[in-house]
Amino acid sequence: MMDKISVCIATYNGAKYIKDQLESILYQLSEDDEVIVSDDSSTDGTLQRIAELDDDRIHVYIFDRDKSGLSLINLVTTNFENALKKATGDIIFLADQDDVWCENKVKVMSLILSQYDYVVSDCYVTDSNLVVISNTRFDGCVTLNRWKALYKPTPWQGCCAAFRRSVMEKSLPFPKGIQSHDRWIGYVASFFFTYKILEDPLIFYRRHDTNASTSTGKSRNGIVYKIRTRLKYIYELIKLKFR
Repeated sequence: MMDKISVCIATYNGAKYIKDQLESILYQLSEDDEVIVSDDSSTDGTLQRIAELDDDRIHVYIFDRDKSGLSLINLVTTNFENALKKATGDIIFLADQDDVWCENKVKVMSLILSQYDYVVSDCYVTDSNLVVISNTRFDGCVTLNRWKALYKPTPWQGCCAAFRRSVMEKSLPFPKGIQSHDRWIGYVASFFFTYKILEDPLIFYRRHDTNASTSTGKSRNGIVYKIRTRLKYIYELIKLKFR
């Protein structure tokens, strides 16, 4: 029996690109797979664009909650957590609302997940029109070492990752106050499970003015913020070890 796949997407005012992304995903899925969309109360045409696809594999959940006191990155992280909680698949893929998947992404990553619990790939970094700016995100500042990833820019890019359900269950609930779901899941996978870093690009990682994240691991925050957030991950990983 084939593993069921759940693709989890957190959306917010993503009408401009969401159809392109979903079409690139749905093409690769079987009839038994699902796409979980957690929408953070979009006010543009995001939900209409999704409905136009008229695909029963897409399940939309409106994430209506109190957003006061949450930073932009916390809004994204908690929205992804809501999507993950709705997933029923054996294999979980994370997807951003504005990228486009390469046509072999699901096949390649599913094969790797027959031997590993977590896999993250490289990506083509593009502009808003999908013109490739760089053939890799794994430049000199991104480490591929799990220990160095505790303090250096990490390879744990959520939109490039897929993992077995056991990794998801170990990662949930997200510790309150973590800076990034990408890093948290990557840390959990690399320290508690088997993992594979695939140095082949499997998505077109679209960068534009309204992205919620930075493009290549470079942060606009100061050194104190970086130290504090990384210590938070280490603290939560230690707690998880004894949970």
